[in-house]
Amino acid sequence: MRLLPWSGPDGQPCYLSTDHSGGFLSQLADDMEEVQVSTGEEVLARATELLRESARPSADELRFCVHRLCEALRDALRIVESRGGRTG
Repeated sequence: MRLLPWSGPDGQPCYLSTDHSGGFLSQLADDMEEVQVSTGEEVLARATELLRESARPSADELRFCVHRLCEALRDALRIVESRGGRTG
């Protein structure tokens, strides 16, 4: 079973049961993981930039940044869990 990089309608995990790693849904999941990792890199770069700026970020800017970092971390951990399940 492969944990997919998206959740179901109620936030529950979605799994793909297949023996084919090159199928349509497998490829879609691979592409989504790639986008999630890229987005995480962008969010991290922006957060780093925000903290390095000479002007103090506002509470709203920090809250927004932390929210995006949490989303990126959640995506990354799901990818790690999914890949760990496929290699173990």
